[in-house]
Amino acid sequence: MIKALIVDDSKVQREFLAHLLSSDPDISVVGLAASGAEAIEQAKTKKPDVITMDIHMPGIDGYEATRLIMETVPTPVIIVSGSATTKEVAGTFKSLEAGALAVVLCPPGFENPDFAALRMELIQTVKLMSEVKVVKRFPRGRNKQAKPLRLEQTLETGMSGIEIIAIGASTGGPTALEIILSGLPADLPVPVLIVQHITAGFLTGFKEWLSKTSGIRLKIAEDGEEARAGIGYIAPDNYQMGIDRRKIIKLTSGPPEHGLRPSVSYLFRTVAQNFGPNAVGILLTGMGTDGAGELKEMKEKGALTIVQNEESSVVFGMPGEALKIGAADHAFSPEKIVEILIKSGSKK
Repeated sequence: MIKALIVDDSKVQREFLAHLLSSDPDISVVGLAASGAEAIEQAKTKKPDVITMDIHMPGIDGYEATRLIMETVPTPVIIVSGSATTKEVAGTFKSLEAGALAVVLCPPGFENPDFAALRMELIQTVKLMSEVKVVKRFPRGRNKQAKPLRLEQTLETGMSGIEIIAIGASTGGPTALEIILSGLPADLPVPVLIVQHITAGFLTGFKEWLSKTSGIRLKIAEDGEEARAGIGYIAPDNYQMGIDRRKIIKLTSGPPEHGLRPSVSYLFRTVAQNFGPNAVGILLTGMGTDGAGELKEMKEKGALTIVQNEESSVVFGMPGEALKIGAADHAFSPEKIVEILIKSGSKK
């Protein structure tokens, strides 16, 4: 059984979440905390496998509670947001800097048409995050970098003529993206295309959060616009994002791939077809296999391909699959990936 601790200052919300999680036979709710202080105490005494955390609470809020839990009794924390407004979501994503692993939207009332999908997302996230091995961390968790794993291709052979960088991410991706984008220079001479699997409605707030530290300008991609150097284009909700040889972004409402729209696979395939050896493909932490096969297609066409290494990944599904099928030239931590991207952009 997965032991869950629910933290929320609303009694109604605590009981609602307890009902939802307890409806799954694999989850046992071992505690209900009404404040950040109670959350810290129950994390120590009840030793849950996973914690769902509200952000807005009197006294010690969810951000501070997460930080203190990760510094004293490391436990996987999921932020459950009650709102999808831009300001609310941008603030909620800040909790990832304190050590939270994921952010999900609280399921609405039973009569809402999105209830079933959001309930399933919450339960699946609780199950997945309960298996993540977390360690004590300090602000931003960057005191220790994982040792990079060198694979087949030497860096020198993949750096010339780069025209575009494509990045795919899922669970755990926001933090990895924040590290990578914050290290890029504003004058990066190539565009960056990004697919991040994220709850519908969170995208604008997510972009605002990333923009606060990103070295390059970020925007949500629009159909028909030209991808320009020094700008990061994030795939919008419910659209597949691709790019043609003229660097024109193409959005389509075509079928999902791996059950996902946007999918990393769709983006990587168009990059492979149109840019061949003049591209960099990066597959970050995430559940499933989205993008792995198409990263291999990029590699076969001469692109430089990189995955996030296991030590720094929250979930090693997507990058692990890419490594297994021989799709990656290198496996690096996000900090190391920044160095590679700067080099690739500077050797056009």
